[in-house]
Amino acid sequence: MENEIIAAIMASTLDMDNMTSDRIEALTKGHGMLNLAAICSANSIANDVLRGTNIMLTDENVGRLPIDDILRKAIEAAEECGADAANAALISAALCYFAGTNAQAGVPAGNRKLGAMARIIAGVDRCGVLAIPTPKANNRISGYAAVRAVYDEVFNNTLTPIEGAILPLGVGGGPLYGHNALGEDIGFSELAKKGAYAGTKGMLTAYSNVGMPPSPIIAAIFGVAAILEIVHPDSEVAEEYGEFFVANSAYVAGLGACEAAGLPEKLHIRGTGEEYDTATVVGDFGVIMKDIGGPSVVGMIAFEEMLSAFEESLAIGAGFSGGPLQPPLGHMTADAVLALKVLLANDGDVDKAAEAINEVKSNFYLEPTIAKIATNTIARKSEQVRRGPVTKAMILATEGALTGETLRIAEFTYNKLNEGMTLKEITKALDDEKLNNVQTAASGLFSGMMGKDIQINITNYSGRSRRKENPFLDNYPGFDTRADVEVTVDGEKIVFEELANKILPDAMLNKKMDILEAVPLAAVPITELQLCGHTIINVIVPAAVAGAMGYAEGDLKAIAKEAVRGAYVTSSIPGGMERAMDVAKRAATIMKDLN
Repeated sequence: MENEIIAAIMASTLDMDNMTSDRIEALTKGHGMLNLAAICSANSIANDVLRGTNIMLTDENVGRLPIDDILRKAIEAAEECGADAANAALISAALCYFAGTNAQAGVPAGNRKLGAMARIIAGVDRCGVLAIPTPKANNRISGYAAVRAVYDEVFNNTLTPIEGAILPLGVGGGPLYGHNALGEDIGFSELAKKGAYAGTKGMLTAYSNVGMPPSPIIAAIFGVAAILEIVHPDSEVAEEYGEFFVANSAYVAGLGACEAAGLPEKLHIRGTGEEYDTATVVGDFGVIMKDIGGPSVVGMIAFEEMLSAFEESLAIGAGFSGGPLQPPLGHMTADAVLALKVLLANDGDVDKAAEAINEVKSNFYLEPTIAKIATNTIARKSEQVRRGPVTKAMILATEGALTGETLRIAEFTYNKLNEGMTLKEITKALDDEKLNNVQTAASGLFSGMMGKDIQINITNYSGRSRRKENPFLDNYPGFDTRADVEVTVDGEKIVFEELANKILPDAMLNKKMDILEAVPLAAVPITELQLCGHTIINVIVPAAVAGAMGYAEGDLKAIAKEAVRGAYVTSSIPGGMERAMDVAKRAATIMKDLN
């Protein structure tokens, strides 16, 4: 193999920061996203559980349980990666839940709740559901919407037939109410189900009314959390909902929330197929959320992305780090849950966990190879903070894809430069290939989903569609995107000219439902292209080869500029220029040593 190719491969893969335009150094300690914090916390939890530490909550008559220590170390791992205490508490509690712990145990002495335990260990105050924000989906709302909706029903007197003002002395507040028919069969059951239903509907309405796509799963969790601030959160309930010591008010609230949100009855973890009862999950996370303290928007984003580990993530409105789109690296949290679940199910077998992660990446993404490289980047970055079996499995699953694609692009670039193509022409050719791969994959995805022959053709993808001339917008098409797409459905062609800035505003504001129903066919592949700054292998590997070959007389700035400007898709956001210069310089240095 030519020394130039060896030098380019080494230069491209030595520093994972160069593989992306995303600001991933900020994820290690800075005020950034919290996916690295979640991955590091998962490493900590996996280590403890695989050593045999009991992760379950019990109502034992002791001051501390083993789960206290697991939570403390998980919270410390998240904080080490820049999470504040409240976000670290939420991340760690959610991951412990996915690792197999229960959300609550015991009434009343020895009563333990996972969210409250995490909050207390982290040393943060409880703030109440109304102050907790949703994850950001362009905008964000807060749990106030759920709380208000519940209290609207309270003042309308529609939640319970029990009139507290006439409760006899010795009944209200005692076991005659709380452990018998009046409370369990009527009071708690009806209040939990109706209240969660109302709170969930309130969240869904608020989502929509501020221009956000409603998230059924987040709305349902907030709906449960809101009513569990009123109703006894772990009471027994009427036998119609389940056996004694099996069903409780949180579960019944989960039923009401799931009904309001239209959630499926069961959820399944990607890669393992493990089945969860949705009402139980929603009820448990509602219990956790009501006690957790005050996580921020980025903490809630990390939490929502964990929920995208479910196969049904698109249907339930969870995050999108589970595919089919590859999000910016800061959103990638689903892999932490997937790796954790597979590791624990296979007694810590890293090879089996890696196989499962590889399979998920191969089957659930528009660009499987790019999705694997993105996972490799974020796992290796996480290991700069905290190593463990979770990151080891993620790296093992994806190292082959990184190596193979780097080699393919390096050889292509080397051959084409020797044939006389310019570097700019080479990176454009690679991005032409990328665009074609995305539209082909999207065509296959929608054809399978809809049972029709769907062909998607992106005829124009560029920057600066509606704004006045601006060099930034001209060079970075992730902003003010000019997107023209032709979609053919069973032979009938639909043309979306200027999708982002003409079609969408007109269809939304004028409620043109026929157009809006067809828009996803064009929007999904365009969004994949807009987000692709997360992995800039089409920029840095050609730049490294050029640096190794002494292209442009070794002018690093000229090499970087050509590589970035040719890569009209990959250069969706700024950042490629510095990375291209760095790898070109590294490759040239390595060549000196090789020679």
